[in-house]
Amino acid sequence: MDKITQWLAEHSISEVECLVPDMSGNARGKFTPTDKFLTEDSRLPESILVQTVTGDYVDEHNELVDPADTDMLLVPDPDSIRLNPWANEPTAQIIHDCYTRDGKPHPISTRNILKFVLDKYAEQGWQPVVAPEVEFYLVKRNLDPDEKLSAPVGRSGRTEKTRQSYSIDAANEYEPIIEDMYDFCEAQGLDVDTLIHESGTAQMEINFLHGDPLKLADQVFTFKRTVRETALRHGIYATFMAKPMEDEPGSALHLHQSIVDSETGKNIFVNDDGSENERFMHFIGGMQKYTPGFITFFAPNVNSYRRFTPEMAAPTSLHWGYDNRTTGLRVPDSSPQAKRLENRFPGADCNPYLAIATSLACGYLGMMNKVTPSEPYTGDCSSEPITLPRTQEHALSLLAECPEAVEMFGDTFVRAWAAIKRDEYEEFNRVISSWEREYLLLNV
Repeated sequence: MDKITQWLAEHSISEVECLVPDMSGNARGKFTPTDKFLTEDSRLPESILVQTVTGDYVDEHNELVDPADTDMLLVPDPDSIRLNPWANEPTAQIIHDCYTRDGKPHPISTRNILKFVLDKYAEQGWQPVVAPEVEFYLVKRNLDPDEKLSAPVGRSGRTEKTRQSYSIDAANEYEPIIEDMYDFCEAQGLDVDTLIHESGTAQMEINFLHGDPLKLADQVFTFKRTVRETALRHGIYATFMAKPMEDEPGSALHLHQSIVDSETGKNIFVNDDGSENERFMHFIGGMQKYTPGFITFFAPNVNSYRRFTPEMAAPTSLHWGYDNRTTGLRVPDSSPQAKRLENRFPGADCNPYLAIATSLACGYLGMMNKVTPSEPYTGDCSSEPITLPRTQEHALSLLAECPEAVEMFGDTFVRAWAAIKRDEYEEFNRVISSWEREYLLLNV
């Protein structure tokens, strides 16, 4: 707390946002006056960890958390403290870790899940390094859920109608929004790197500099809040839905990942002569073998599975390849020290803590169990048969058959996740879509 106290004083902070990432990766918490924050413990009901995306509590609530709806203890992470640049008064935002009443890391906290996985790497003397790439859409304000989303008006007074991959001028259409976004990111110390216009209409991608997985998860968590706030200030929305528009590509959260030796800093995926070693192949093999059972953490929502569509810049199978963006697992061209694997399965709607934890867990299991990968794929992989789950229900059935998920994340967390996602699926399944009314009403 000494570090936090000093920082708050230096920045004349009058209010603190005590933040906890929920299952969806959104911010829960409370606003606290600085003097109260420094003198009293922060607490939140642990039941917020078992809420669905609709705000409902799962039927298994009393089996997963205390039926008395008790509090969990929040412990601020000083490395996560940042200014809130859009607040009206000097405000800090601090991400907190969740602990049970007896002082143990809370088993349903998604930030703790990532820490559990990182501890397994630390036991082997390994330090993972990740670099996320986050895609999102800018869309016109949408007040009617039945109305389709569309691109907002740009500086020219027009909306995009065609694909504008990597177009500088198309990105400049939204320059006022992008400039404010970068200003907010700089004020918060986010390590954002390049921005590009992706292939969808008003679809952007921001890349982060590589670094520590927990710190990068915190940054992606903060970045999502930042982009949404920036867009609202310009009278539009920013969405991280995996597939917000039926005729446009989905949005992903690609993860570049490598592992270095904790003592030497050398990349453990290469030999002394710079060539790839068996450990790298086993990491790839683990990603191939275990991703199906863990896929629900890469694709957490009913909408997520609409992204896994052929010819829409998203993977549909478990193949890997060298510098091949049509495969789900890509090995980019790089120097030996930067040897890494890009995981293209996660959608932009995923919880960054769980996506990073899952990706590293699959690779870890591959290395520990010496899983041999398939041969690298060459050519266009999108023509291959679809082997990924296409529904949330299917993904949850694969999770139920994956003991490795319990091994890496713990039984309580896996049961809580499955309960939440089953409830969300059933809620979604009750809604009759316009497609059904259009084509089935009078034709069946």
